[in-house]
Amino acid sequence: MQQGINDRKEDMMKVKVDKETCVGDESCVETCPEVFEMDGDVAVTKVEVVPKEVENKCREAAESCPVEAIIIEE
Repeated sequence: MQQGINDRKEDMMKVKVDKETCVGDESCVETCPEVFEMDGDVAVTKVEVVPKEVENKCREAAESCPVEAIIIEE
């Protein structure tokens, strides 16, 4: 059986930060530094696809954002 490209994208979590909404609270960076970092006074993502081993930390970071600036796509 040949596996296609679509087989690999199952369960991939992507994340982004709405820079217009972000207030620079840094809670996401503290919660999940593997994915988030600060760029000046706003948070940005370091990766396009969240590594499996930090998906829960990434969700926790999104939940802790006071202005809901973190968007998770699953």
